[in-house]
Amino acid sequence: MALLDGKTILVTGVANRWSIASGIARRLHAHGARLILTYQGDRVEDAVRKHAAEFGGAAVFECDVTSDASLRALAEKAGSIDGFVHSIAFVKKEDLSGQVYDTSRDGFAMAMDISAYSLIALAGHLKDNLNDGASIMALTYLGGTRIVPNYNIAGIAKAALEASVRYLAFDLGGRGIRVNAISAGPISTASSRQVAGFSSMPGKVAAASPLKRNVTIDDVGNVAVFLASDLSSQVTADVHFVDAGYHAMGMYPEPAKA
Repeated sequence: MALLDGKTILVTGVANRWSIASGIARRLHAHGARLILTYQGDRVEDAVRKHAAEFGGAAVFECDVTSDASLRALAEKAGSIDGFVHSIAFVKKEDLSGQVYDTSRDGFAMAMDISAYSLIALAGHLKDNLNDGASIMALTYLGGTRIVPNYNIAGIAKAALEASVRYLAFDLGGRGIRVNAISAGPISTASSRQVAGFSSMPGKVAAASPLKRNVTIDDVGNVAVFLASDLSSQVTADVHFVDAGYHAMGMYPEPAKA
């Protein structure tokens, strides 16, 4: 029996086959989950529907997390679910370089609304759709707790997201609903490439990490399978790192001598 047989999981953020959300959806489907995918805007709808066909004809619904009307419509259509994946973030490109004190008030508000508050909004609108014992997963990054140059306001938003995970875990815990975050190492996606200097990050992380490698979207997906399954029934309010151990390093190791 597959780990997720009989479970329905809603996945946000499947923009293309290289996105982290796509890797998560693929692994959830491989373990038997019925998927619901969401999209925001006509620009990505076709790509998401193509993915849905690959995942056993997953249902596809529009979801604009900045619109309460859109979230209400999603809740009305989704039916009963056993969890959802929050893989949503947005920061203006000009706020992903330079000094954080140059962030505009508008840029800050937009980043916090879409990258952090959206988790709270989704949980609030979907709480009656969630079955008892469901699992909520949010994608975060090390820049929420450590300084990552140029990540700037995105890191501040991730810190808010991780705090939201803990408070939602408390509020929903009485129903056995678990809320966790997954912190992936640097993976080349359309979003990550917007961060100034990103191209050098994967090599540096692989060289410094205990496992001496980078992670893939399937690695992240495997952890999502665990968190969505009953194997993690007592795991909540935490951040789970999928970064080959990089987050634990306190100093870069000396380069190996030839």
